[in-house]
Amino acid sequence: MGNSQPAAVELSNDAAVNQIQDIISDNCVVIFSKTTCPYCKMAKNLFEGLNVNYTVVELDKNTNGRQFQDILAQMTGARTVPRVFINGTCVGGAEETQKLHKEGKLLPLVHQCQKQANS
Repeated sequence: MGNSQPAAVELSNDAAVNQIQDIISDNCVVIFSKTTCPYCKMAKNLFEGLNVNYTVVELDKNTNGRQFQDILAQMTGARTVPRVFINGTCVGGAEETQKLHKEGKLLPLVHQCQKQANS
């Protein structure tokens, strides 16, 4: 007889959606990421370079990461990572986030969220 590993406990789809929505609504900047993804590193480095606090969910380290990624694909229309949310809205991936920064639109979005959180 072989050893069987217990299956990871999957959240119900509704519970997973609620968990994702809670993370997004409780934090100004959220990056759904994978630890080995160079685009994810680029997005995180951008926010670190701007001294912006962010919350990261590493999907490859999360028991429900695959399920989360499927739900994010339904929510945002793209399955790729990173999925960057600012003030509850998906702004896209690393390249879209970089573009917002180059256009001078990224920090105003972040500051708008921070002001709402502090008021």
